[in-house]
Amino acid sequence: MAVYGVAMVSGSLVIKVTAGKNDAERCSQAFNVAATAVASGVPVSLWLTGEASWLGLPGRAEEVDLAHATPLSDLLAAVAAAGTVTVCSQCAARRDITADALIEGVRIAGAATFVAEVMAEGAKALVY
Repeated sequence: MAVYGVAMVSGSLVIKVTAGKNDAERCSQAFNVAATAVASGVPVSLWLTGEASWLGLPGRAEEVDLAHATPLSDLLAAVAAAGTVTVCSQCAARRDITADALIEGVRIAGAATFVAEVMAEGAKALVY
């Protein structure tokens, strides 16, 4: 009989999501992986870039509707509560998104911060 399992590895997970309402399925996959990792005790940094940048604003995650998926707002809340959520600084600037407009706990940071997180010892990165 085969036994299947998941072995958790040490380190952190950095997830960059580029899709938002324009591609709800891909966006939801990224948020689902992030929330699952957080629930498993993995340190998570979720980066909102491109169209996903809008999801750092209040009420925007509720606009993403995908059948048979956990509401994006619930996944975002779970990640924000136990991990880090960041809106890309250039993406925010292109959309006139300011730090004071973001959901509490969501930050704006740039490429240097992203590179530092990805290059940290034990870090793994995923892009959606």
